[in-house]
Parts: sequence; structure tokens; C-alpha cells
Amino acid sequence: MKLHSTETKQYQTVTAYDEEGVELNAIRFTNSLLVLPESEPVPWPVDSFEALTAAHFEQIDATLPDVVILGTGERQRFVHPKLTTVLTARRIGVECMDNQAACRTYNILMAEGRKVALALIIPPQA
Repeated sequence: MKLHSTETKQYQTVTAYDEEGVELNAIRFTNSLLVLPESEPVPWPVDSFEALTAAHFEQIDATLPDVVILGTGERQRFVHPKLTTVLTARRIGVECMDNQAACRTYNILMAEGRKVALALIIPPQA
């Protein structure tokens, strides 16, 4: 789905998404990534929802977000609270949703000026 956005070129904006990847400012990515509004997206070494560990959430915590939007793939799944302990200890919320909803929510929060982290799980394509 293509998204239309306001002028946010100085920010990492989701401009399109599908089952195989995401576009940020019209640049296509087909691997899992961490996205924050004011910095370049970074690869996130997660191949599947089942592969998530506490270390993955420590990597997110290092970016000092106010809220985390976790895109869990094609369907919404909920992460076990023990994995997000590092974030909840600092009162950082983690919202789990499918990738499409995660991309839309990230754009809204980013446009509001929130320090939101988008963590997208994009499984490798066969």
C-alpha cells in the first residue's frame, strides 16, 4: 500500500509497505529493522517473531525511545513481558501490532513529534 504523507523529509517516514518489506522515504527495505524519526534505519537481527530475545529489546532501549511500536509480521502477536523488562523498567511502552498497523501508527506518532521507535520483523524471503 502506498501512503501519502505531509512534508517530513527530514524524518524517516514510512512511504509504502507490503508483505515483503517497507519503504522509508521511498527507499525499499526487505529485512527487519529499527526505525527512529531522526536517524537512519538500522538492521535488526530478527528473522522471526519466535527468534525474539531480551537482547533485541536491549538494542531498542539503547535508542532511548518514549514508546516502541513492534511490528510482528503479517499478523498481530504479543511478546512475552519477560523479554521487554529493560523497557518496562524505564516505563517505555511496547505496543505490538501487525506490520501494516505498525507502519501507520509509527507515521502518526512521528508526525506528532514523539520519539517513537518502530521495530519491524520482516522475515527473509525464500
